[in-house]
Amino acid sequence: MTTTAPAPTTAQRASAAPPARRRSTRTLRYGARTRKLLLLAHIVSAGAWIGLDVVMGTLALTGVLADSSQTRAVALQAIELFAVWPMATLALLTLTTGVLLGLGTKYGLVRYWWVLVKLVMNIVLALLVLLSLRGGVHELADRALRLQEGEVVAVPLGDMAYPPVVSTTALLVASVLSVFKPWGRTRRR
Repeated sequence: MTTTAPAPTTAQRASAAPPARRRSTRTLRYGARTRKLLLLAHIVSAGAWIGLDVVMGTLALTGVLADSSQTRAVALQAIELFAVWPMATLALLTLTTGVLLGLGTKYGLVRYWWVLVKLVMNIVLALLVLLSLRGGVHELADRALRLQEGEVVAVPLGDMAYPPVVSTTALLVASVLSVFKPWGRTRRR
């Protein structure tokens, strides 16, 4: 004699149903090729920005420590040629590609702490390039012209070392955050 189990009730069937899929909050969906191209542009622009910071630091040290006043003047003038607009362009490119990646990937813009920290750091650094570095570079170029004319001009190392050290450090921290992805989500659902 075989016994059969009673038919499941509606409540039992509902509890046995697979969990409902959560709708994605992403508004953009990229194909693999587009996402990889955006990621490549993001990495290359950040790397080029770090490279410009290293060059700026090298020229700053040359502008302060060189024995020849002519060498010091040329180094300080060279900073004016690339320090503001190429850096601002790279900062905005890094910001734009980062925002696009955030909008089109599972990480979002403010879903994870590490992404939010990188976003804030990028905005702050871009503003510093445009608002703070721009005036300082023009002042350095004026000092360089006076130095070329034979005046004795003091160029404090602190004024020159601060921008490339802060920017390079922040960009390297952002790179580390991208690799290790610490701290988890910004809020729990």
